Amino acid sequence: MKKIPVIAVIGPTASGKTRLAVEICKRFNGEAVSADSMQIYKGMDIATAKPTKEEMCNIPHHCMDFLENDKSFSVADYQKRAAECIERIHSSGKIPVVVGGTGLYVDTLLNNIKLSEDSFNPKLREQLFKRLENEGANALIEEYRKIDPVYAQKLHENNAKRIVRAFEVWCTSGTTMTEQLALSKQESPYNVTYIGLDAKDRACLYNRINRRVDIMLEMGLEDEAREYLSKENASTSAQAIGYKELKPYFDGEISLEKATENLKQATRRYAKRQLTWFRRNECINWLYIDNYQSADALLKDAFAIAERGVLNEEN
Repeated sequence: MKKIPVIAVIGPTASGKTRLAVEICKRFNGEAVSADSMQIYKGMDIATAKPTKEEMCNIPHHCMDFLENDKSFSVADYQKRAAECIERIHSSGKIPVVVGGTGLYVDTLLNNIKLSEDSFNPKLREQLFKRLENEGANALIEEYRKIDPVYAQKLHENNAKRIVRAFEVWCTSGTTMTEQLALSKQESPYNVTYIGLDAKDRACLYNRINRRVDIMLEMGLEDEAREYLSKENASTSAQAIGYKELKPYFDGEISLEKATENLKQATRRYAKRQLTWFRRNECINWLYIDNYQSADALLKDAFAIAERGVLNEEN
């Protein structure tokens, strides 16, 4: 069976993925499929940097802004929904353009990794979350490192769901996440052209991140965070970068200036983790934003990469 051509625009936060993906969609008659684990939630707009209607330029964006904050949504759920979107886009004669910075979403979807939900155990999951609350995320990560040092490298204290899931799989199936992922790889139905955005000078990317945080605050991030954190079930929003850093300010523990600096630092660290994840993919065509004198010059190179991928598939 002929594989579906897909263009994937990936990279760290604030690197310009959204704009580039929109321009690629305009050029190649495409539609965007978001690969961002927080943009799926309704109303979490400023903190997750969802593109505005103006930024979308009438390009359809899928897998975005469809889920209530108190609803659970697994990687397997995302994979299924995104795959269906890609099939519909392709069937309509258009090019699917996957865009986002959640590496697990990107890899699971485009590498067609088969995920099993058989190990779901509500009681065990509840116990693990209680342990996480009482002992702290880092303690559980270190414990899991003794079981599966490879996957433990991918765990972070801010991602409670992934930590709990790793233990849940081990306790119910006796296999590690590394083993499960190795067994679950199947042939991908996609012919993917990867375009990655980064900066040669890390200060360039960090300056863009700092500026983005300032703009978010100007747009009303503080009010958005207050609203979401005040909800009865704020477990999802409490994990979002942009909300949890402001909570100590809301509680009167630190100043807004300190909370802002904490947010900038957390976002820079997140960008570093994103790059660490994506750097393992040798198929990515990297474009360095600080190498270009103009946005048009970067677009020209991105179009050339995308065109080679699309034309190769058609031929």
